[in-house]
Amino acid sequence: MPPEVTTHALLRVCGADSVLWTDPPPAWALAALARAPWVVVRRARGAGLIPVGVRGALRAQRLAAWLHPGQVLESVTPTGLAERRGWLTSERRTRVPALAALDAVDALLRDRGIGWGPCGSVGFELASGTPTASPASDLDVMIPAATPLPPADAVALLAALARLPVRIDVQLEVPHGAVALAEYAAARGPLVLRTVDGARLVRDPWGAVVPAAA
Repeated sequence: MPPEVTTHALLRVCGADSVLWTDPPPAWALAALARAPWVVVRRARGAGLIPVGVRGALRAQRLAAWLHPGQVLESVTPTGLAERRGWLTSERRTRVPALAALDAVDALLRDRGIGWGPCGSVGFELASGTPTASPASDLDVMIPAATPLPPADAVALLAALARLPVRIDVQLEVPHGAVALAEYAAARGPLVLRTVDGARLVRDPWGAVVPAAA
């Protein structure tokens, strides 16, 4: 996929007719796209199509679908959202802790020279302009990590983020997939690496994607 439509990117489409469905979509998916015609790129092989996900109003309302590249009207990456800092003008920051925490997360990571971007409900809201995050929402964050993050830095970063008043789930986006920062910092044996071919157990997230030895 082109760089602008890598995993976690948010894509604006014309509506439900732009999306390719494996099965007839449920009513909630059609309503969701009518309300906010945006989909998120999911981690999967596309064979010429973009693997995307449609999100509804409820946590259980997530649906995998496909998109032809020609149907993309706009693409926004999580790192692009962080650079825009659109949360500064959001009136919902006073009611949604995950939105309110973005400034602190931005400052913390910028001080360390670490690029980042919001994902999940917060990222969707910032891209689409549609209220999506709730007062109970966690803050999902992705950090591009093309080169290894020193374990001591991972531990320190996790501790600093844990002091913020909202639960923050960080994924390190490595060359072959993604690994949870919390799991990497804990260093308790093989790690779960999320790849386009499914989850793999690895000892080195930046190494070759092969099953870890028992």
